[in-house]
Amino acid sequence: MKFPKQKIFKALRILTVLIILICIALYSFRNSLLKQAIAKVTHKMAVDYNSDFLIKEASFDGLSGIKLTDISLVPKNADTLFHIKKVETTISLSNLLIGDVQLGTLKINDGYIQLVKKGKIRNFDAFLKKNDTEETSDEKRKYADVAYGIITKLLNLVPTDMKLENLNFKIDDNGKKATIAINKLVLENKQLMTNLHVKSRNFDQRWNIKGFADPRNKKADIRFFNLDTGAIRVPYLDQRYNLKASFDSIRLNVANIDKDGSELHIDGYTSIANLKINHPKIASKDVVIKNARFDYRFLLGSDFISIDSTSTMQLNKIKVKPYVSYNTESDTVYTLKVDIPKMTAQDFIVSLPDGLFTHFQGMEATGKFDYKLDFKFNKNKPHTLVFDSKLNKENLRITKYGEANLTKLNGEFVYRAIIQNVLQRPVFVGSANPNYTPLDQISPYLQKCVLTTEDPSFFSHRGFINEAFKQSILKNIRTKKFSRGASTISMQLIKNVFLTREKTLSRKLEEILLVYILENNRIVSKERMLEVYFNIIEWGPNVYGIGEASQFYFQKSPADLSVDECLYLATIIPKPRKFMYQFNDEGNLKDYALQNQKFLKNLMFRRGLLIPEDTLGQLPVYISGNARSLIKIKVPDSTVVPVDSLSLGDEFDL
Repeated sequence: MKFPKQKIFKALRILTVLIILICIALYSFRNSLLKQAIAKVTHKMAVDYNSDFLIKEASFDGLSGIKLTDISLVPKNADTLFHIKKVETTISLSNLLIGDVQLGTLKINDGYIQLVKKGKIRNFDAFLKKNDTEETSDEKRKYADVAYGIITKLLNLVPTDMKLENLNFKIDDNGKKATIAINKLVLENKQLMTNLHVKSRNFDQRWNIKGFADPRNKKADIRFFNLDTGAIRVPYLDQRYNLKASFDSIRLNVANIDKDGSELHIDGYTSIANLKINHPKIASKDVVIKNARFDYRFLLGSDFISIDSTSTMQLNKIKVKPYVSYNTESDTVYTLKVDIPKMTAQDFIVSLPDGLFTHFQGMEATGKFDYKLDFKFNKNKPHTLVFDSKLNKENLRITKYGEANLTKLNGEFVYRAIIQNVLQRPVFVGSANPNYTPLDQISPYLQKCVLTTEDPSFFSHRGFINEAFKQSILKNIRTKKFSRGASTISMQLIKNVFLTREKTLSRKLEEILLVYILENNRIVSKERMLEVYFNIIEWGPNVYGIGEASQFYFQKSPADLSVDECLYLATIIPKPRKFMYQFNDEGNLKDYALQNQKFLKNLMFRRGLLIPEDTLGQLPVYISGNARSLIKIKVPDSTVVPVDSLSLGDEFDL
């Protein structure tokens, strides 16, 4: 079927006229559209966020240009959130018709954005509250759709050409202040250049950000540098969280943001050079990571968010392939998998961050290893928790020890505990110390009691107990804090002899690695480890080793301790300095202490570690040694005072 040329030309003329009429209509009604858009935003700010959105003047400039002056957002009864003197931008009128805003160009002059907290009042609180109509069910969130919608809207607000001058970003957290002044920021032909002036109470620096940015195609490659000498220091965190952080440069690359069906893919990488961190919960000194890179692939679906297993993290020479997932398809399930492909042991040692593993400095090793961790936690079925950690060795051998020379456990040495950063008195671990007690001279009852309370599988495990880790993780998740550890005797020994009692990430990581080396290279026998443990642990205030403890409490040698005395000593190990609170004002054990010992005794009966004959003729625990002077015993209302009370008080020097 053919159409006459005249009809085709006539149709084209009509279409052209319609387009012209639409353009005229858009041009004629553009001011009305602009006013409606501003009114809509003003109403939403007032109703949903209890804030006043104000614009002094708003007008079109040409077909799609808009000029705004004195724009501000002021929450009720709080400080202004932002105020900008002048804004010039171009927008898509077709997008504006459907209620969407897509910026073409943008110029901003003179203004500020500030986050202020005074007392408990924050000027941005209203914008953190969830909308009542918002879906709260995990299954209905459709993570990919929501994330893609948010990303698209945000990137539409980023213009293809932009120029910002004299725009300040401020933080004032009850006097903890930081300011980032954007003196000039230019985005032109997809190239970003900016100069920033960063001020904090503790430093004053100039930064530079430059690179490639293409918001419409959702791609970017941006770098941060310092224009002054020295590293870039991160503001505010030092005042707010006592966290000092700095770095030489950061690179952020977004290569792809794409939604394919029900899945959203976000690909790219980020890298950082000479990252330095200092925080008392991390380590006692600066932690330095020379080079780190994360090649990421985020995947989001209708019911899951994940870091895909194709992602790679690199820390100096250490490569890690992580998989992290949050899935709500049927239950709420958290999954973590870590895979360190085969690498040389020496590359691993030299790649450990400076300051985080100080006891490994100078260590040398031969051989190779690979490592896998598998963790899965079902929020609705917590007892199905999976925790599986495997390290495969290939001719792995330590040829030179660092600061922590583990072989010293086989010989005589001087032990000094550190409590609250205070070095305690020296204790000689060896026969020259009259209180030193070989393992075969320590009551077997005490050995069984302590092993039952502290580490029942000590002679069979290799430093760690997976089940103990599982129970520790479960309790920590349930209480939402680190309320339970999973220390074995091997871990306690390493902590006491080579490390400190500081509660830092550094100390815990060093403890784990040193225990693995100790237990899996057969450096020290189990019997020797247990003997050293009994002779160095604290049993009371300034009481170290079982030789001192048995005299301090019972005026006996460790070999002569009764079953009940052994039960008592085993139960005070967790809090030896507070042993006196287990006793009442008559000098007898309180009910809860007796119940603890009864529980331990029955447990040992069930495990065959004790038999009824072992407890025949046992008397209640009586503290006869110098420890008695620390127990608050009520003196009878009489002028007669027991002789032993006076003499013990004179003998014991606090």
